[in-house]
Order: sequence, then structure tokens, then C-alpha cells
Amino acid sequence: MSDPSDRTTVAESASATTSAGASAAPAGEPSTLTAEEGSTPPIQDRSASPEAGRSKAPARSTRRARARQARVVVRKLRPWSVLKISFLFYVCVLVVFLGAMVILYGALGAIGALDSLTRLIRDLFADQSFEIHGDWLLTRGLTVGFGLVVLWTLINVFVVFLYNLLSDIVGGIEVTLSERR
Repeated sequence: MSDPSDRTTVAESASATTSAGASAAPAGEPSTLTAEEGSTPPIQDRSASPEAGRSKAPARSTRRARARQARVVVRKLRPWSVLKISFLFYVCVLVVFLGAMVILYGALGAIGALDSLTRLIRDLFADQSFEIHGDWLLTRGLTVGFGLVVLWTLINVFVVFLYNLLSDIVGGIEVTLSERR
């Protein structure tokens, strides 16, 4: 009679899934599941010795573990998702650009480059009323930048519609995902 606490291992193919639904093992490498994990143990002859019922799993330290890979085909993209992500991305780019512009304006003002540029433009164009105003530059930069955010977001959505049309013809983009070990 066998002891109910014996754990018998079962080898599965790489494409089988565990009871949790995840891939069982890397491609080309059998995985081991125990009888207690929900798989059915194979019928074994245990009459020879009590140790015959227990199979030993191969030592994983002697073999180099290979990464699991899965191929995924991206056939459709949702335009609404791309609109949201593109808008947020370009708003972040606008904030970074305006922040860099404010820092540059402050640095140029601190070293006196703006005063020198103002005097140069006054001398070149004979306009003594010329001034460089930071708030004017910031508001114009914000206006132009927000217009570009809307424009590039709409361009990305248009590209998604084109991609969805073309993926019906050619089948989409194939991506290989791999797991690091």
C-alpha cells in the first residue's frame, strides 16, 4: 500500500497549462506537477520497492533554465485608448518643454544675456521700445504647444485607424514576448 503523503510528479508538455491557467513551462522543456496540484498521477508499479513510486525531478542546477516565449499578434488598436495615451503623453512633453523654457529664460536673465539681446535688437532695428517679456513668451508657448498637442493626438488617432485597416489585410504585427529568468 502506498502512503497518501507520497508526492508523484507528472511531466506535461510545454503547451499545457497548470490549474491556475498559466503556461506550465518554457517552450521545449517539460514541467513537473504534483498529484496534489490537480493533475492525475500516472499508474505505476509500486510492488518492487517503496522508493520506486517516487520519481526524482531532474536537477535544475545542472541545466540552464530557458526563458518562456510567446508570440502575440496585435491585430487591432482601440482609437479611444490611443487618444487618451497620446493626449497625456503630449501634455507631459508640453509641460517638460515649458518647464525647460522657464528655466532657460531664468538662467539667461540671471547671466544678463537677455539685457544684451534687448540692446542688440534695439540698436539693429532702431526701436527703443523693444522689450523681452517672459509672460508673453510663456503664454504664446502654451498656446502653440496646446495646439500641437491636439494636432499630434489627432494624427496618432488617424494612424490607428489606418493601422486597423491595414492589419485586416496583412494580419497585424507579430510580437515575441519572453520571460527573463
